[in-house]
Amino acid sequence: LAQNHPNPFNPMTMIRFDLPRRCRVTLSIYNVRGERVRTLVNEVMEPGSKVVYWDGKNEEGEPMGSGVYFYRLVADRFVKSKKMILIR
Repeated sequence: LAQNHPNPFNPMTMIRFDLPRRCRVTLSIYNVRGERVRTLVNEVMEPGSKVVYWDGKNEEGEPMGSGVYFYRLVADRFVKSKKMILIR
């Protein structure tokens, strides 16, 4: 799981990760209170390099406010989170 780019970002950021084998992947965005605001990926994916974009919006398509957010990747037993900053 790589650091998002750009960071800080507005209006969109890119999240890259690599999968060594086919597995179920969940990539979600959380606010500083630990509340999930958006799920970007929730599917079985093939191995290789992946790129996912977040447009700074929640599940309902509403723009999120400026602040710190966390993205969390779960792939089989691998779990990792990183911090990003949205500036409006």
